[in-house]
Amino acid sequence: MRKNDISMGQIDEGEEINLTPMLDVVFIMLIFFIVTASFVKEAGIDVNRPDAPTAVKQENANILIAISQNDEIWIDRRMIDPRAVRANIQRLHAENPKGSVIIQADKKSTNEMLVIVMDAARQAGVFNVSIAANQ
Repeated sequence: MRKNDISMGQIDEGEEINLTPMLDVVFIMLIFFIVTASFVKEAGIDVNRPDAPTAVKQENANILIAISQNDEIWIDRRMIDPRAVRANIQRLHAENPKGSVIIQADKKSTNEMLVIVMDAARQAGVFNVSIAANQ
């Protein structure tokens, strides 16, 4: 055996594994997952929803509005003045015209605030309005 021969299991010091194609594939997959991901929007607070035995699961609900027990209105994790609800719904509806409005009203919130939010949604041009409940 000569001195320059390489025995089994040894790699020449000049040879390296080329990682560039693997990194390209990883970056392409990362971009794919970011582009195709659907982001969940939350109202911003936890609400104690009322029970309803006839509740039906609503799909494509992109505008979530929460009404707390103190009648505070929350949209996109921000507390909103009742006079600004319509403008916020219009903005969110413009981003996704096929989406619907889901109102998550607390058990202890007043009906008056619920009606104000529902009227604001109708004035904003969204007629698919639902009220969230537990089954």
